Amino acid sequence: MLLGMKIHNIEIIPGKGGQLVKAAGTAAYIIAKDKKYVIIQLPSNEIRLLEDKCAASIGQVGNSEHYLRVLGKAGAKRWLGIRPTVRGSAMNAIDHPHGGGEGKSPIGKKSPMTPWGKPTLGFRTRKKKINDKFIIKRRYANK
Repeated sequence: MLLGMKIHNIEIIPGKGGQLVKAAGTAAYIIAKDKKYVIIQLPSNEIRLLEDKCAASIGQVGNSEHYLRVLGKAGAKRWLGIRPTVRGSAMNAIDHPHGGGEGKSPIGKKSPMTPWGKPTLGFRTRKKKINDKFIIKRRYANK
């Protein structure tokens, strides 16, 4: 494949099947090639090293206007299997860390929490992985 070419459905491990860049309208770019590796830029701007044996499809994923669809009503979201979203502050204290209190009370903690009590908004959740050494530039350079 040529430099600057758009690719999608990219394998991380050769022979395992496509795992990267599969969402509607997305594409990654080939930045550079080496003897054994290829450097690609993902839609998130992460720059990653892959083995040259990894398979990928040429071009961009179709249905690029998918994000423009207006569902129109709550029922349309339910047909997609998405359940209603309830604010944590509207729950009881037993159900969510933000719950309880009198009236519209604040969170009452140092930072917002997930329903399971873990910090959110900037809390790193990715654990050490074997393929971390193949990431040249992360999505967010400042963290």
